Amino acid sequence: MRLNRYLSQCGVASRRGAEEIILGGRVSINGHVITELATQVQPDDKVVVDGSPVRAEMPVVIALNKPKGYLCSRGDKHERMTIYDLLPLKYQNLHHVGRLDKESEGLLLLTNRGDLSHRIIHPSQGAEKEYEVIVDQPLNAEVMAKLVKGMMTEEGFARAERAWMDTDYRAHIVLKMGLKRQIRMMFYYLGYEVTRLTRIRIGWLKLHGLAKGAYKELTPTEVERFFKEEPAKPRLTRKPAAEGDEESEGLPVRKPSARSKPAHGKKSGPSGRFAEEKPSRFKPRPGSFSQRSHSGETGRDERPRGRSGPPARRPAPRGPRRGPKSR
Repeated sequence: MRLNRYLSQCGVASRRGAEEIILGGRVSINGHVITELATQVQPDDKVVVDGSPVRAEMPVVIALNKPKGYLCSRGDKHERMTIYDLLPLKYQNLHHVGRLDKESEGLLLLTNRGDLSHRIIHPSQGAEKEYEVIVDQPLNAEVMAKLVKGMMTEEGFARAERAWMDTDYRAHIVLKMGLKRQIRMMFYYLGYEVTRLTRIRIGWLKLHGLAKGAYKELTPTEVERFFKEEPAKPRLTRKPAAEGDEESEGLPVRKPSARSKPAHGKKSGPSGRFAEEKPSRFKPRPGSFSQRSHSGETGRDERPRGRSGPPARRPAPRGPRRGPKSR
C-alpha cells in the first residue's frame, strides 16, 4: 500500500494532505525518515508521524436498512433519532455513503473507506441507485418520459437514468446523480406528492433479506464488486432472426426480397446482364495486368470501374501517328 493512502486510512489527513506531510519529512518508517511519495508500507512496518506512531484502521463496510424517521447525521440539536442510534459502539466512527432524508427509508452504506465513498457517490463513476416510489395520483408513461428527460429544479438540472411503472401508483426510479431530495422534487414539479420512498439497490447490492433497522457487514469480496462491476447499460443489439421469423428480439431484420435473391447456380448482382461473365475478345499483352486484377494499379488498357461486373470494353490503343509515307 502506498504511504499516502496508508496515512489516509490512519485518519492523519487526506491523500493530498498526506503527500504534503511526507514531503515535509514528518514521516518515518522503522526509524528512517521518508520523503518519497511512492514508498510502499508493509503490514509489519512501524510508521511514525510527528513522533507519534500511527496504525491504519481495518477497512469496514456495513449495509443498513434505514427505517423512516431517522436522520443521516451523527447528532441533532433537536435530539431526534439518527442512524447511529441503530449501530453498536464499534461502528460509531463510520461515515455514511450518501444520505437518505428523514422520511425516506431503505439501503444505506457506512464505511471508513474514502475510495468506496467516491466510487458510489460521484456521478462520473456510474454507481446506480434504485428507488421504489409510491405517489398520491395515478402515473402514466408521459410522466415516466419526463423523469428521464429531466428538468430544472432548485438544486439544478435533475434527471433519472431509467424509470418504469409497477402499478398506477408505484414506480421504480434509477439515479446516478444525487441532488438533495431529488426524487421528491422531480415529482413535485410534475404535480405529484411522494408518499413513500425506499432505496432498494446500490450498484449490485440489493436490500432483500435485511430487516428494517438491521445491518450487515460486507465481506472483502463483496466490497470489491463495487469496483469491478460496471452498471449494465441499455444497448440495442441486432440478433440473427430464426428461420421463418420476420424479426429478432433486437432491431428488426429486413429479409431480402425475392427480386434481389440470387438464383441457384448464378452469381448475385444488380442486373441480369452481369449474372454470367462472358469471355472478352480483348487479349492483354504479355506483362500487362489482367482484367480481373485487384491491384491498386491498373493496366494501360484497363480503368477502374465504380460498379461490379466485367470492365467495359475499350478499343485497342492506337500507336503514334505517322505522317504520309514518302514516295
